[in-house]
Amino acid sequence: MAEKTGKLKARRDKRFLLLLTLLVALLIGFTLAYLIFHRRDKTRELVLYGNVDVRQVDISFRVSGQVEELFFEEGDYVAKGQLMARLDPAPYDSQVLEASSNLEAMRVKLENAEILLERRLELLPIGGVSQEDVDNAQTSRDQLLANLRETESALVINFDNLRYTEAICPNDGVILTRVREVGTVVAPGQPVYTLSLTSPVWVRAYINEPNLGRIHFGMEALVYTDTPKGKIYHGKVGFISPVAEFTPKTVQTTQLRTDLVYRLRIYVDNPDQLLKQGMPVTVKFLN
Repeated sequence: MAEKTGKLKARRDKRFLLLLTLLVALLIGFTLAYLIFHRRDKTRELVLYGNVDVRQVDISFRVSGQVEELFFEEGDYVAKGQLMARLDPAPYDSQVLEASSNLEAMRVKLENAEILLERRLELLPIGGVSQEDVDNAQTSRDQLLANLRETESALVINFDNLRYTEAICPNDGVILTRVREVGTVVAPGQPVYTLSLTSPVWVRAYINEPNLGRIHFGMEALVYTDTPKGKIYHGKVGFISPVAEFTPKTVQTTQLRTDLVYRLRIYVDNPDQLLKQGMPVTVKFLN
């Protein structure tokens, strides 16, 4: 009886060992399968490192003059069409008044020349004047007509110059630098503000030649900042450089800096305006 009980116990132990071995084998198999498929998914993910780029605009006047008013400080948000700065308009007001007076005087002269020409034409058939007198009167009228057009053009130019004493914001943006102060005399084209536009915003990144075939225009990407649990931004590839170049020193990459790379531009939606000029970011693509 004891012998029979021992045999049953040995069989149970054998079955338990076999079942345990099977469970361990299944667990190892599932673990290996997970690691293999997880690694494959990881290899499909393309990760690049780059920096945020934002266009900048130097705000200046098209005419010279003394700065009379500056309406914004550094860091201020400015909407498209807002008045940013103004020059002293007095010299240009005077030029407009002078041009207006010259135009009015020219119109009076032209009117008198028209009357004189009509009189000469009336007297010509009866021999009251010679053909030469008529020709001279017509030439004088034509010359005054040309002078009138020139004076009208001068008035338009002076009106434009008066309008150019105001600097208008060309697009929504944030003031980076206030270059000049009130009272400064500036020449045409000298900046008074540097404006960072809020749109478009893109990421400048670089990709090496082996991975270039994995990128195409319009390809969607996810952009991550260094902020822990920060917002994920969505973007699309908008530019792929047709020319290879050496990796710039500022690029953060695990590849050798002597590798040839291609520059990418990934346009990013920036609704909260938190992506700033030069900010380092991580770009992830899923093929």
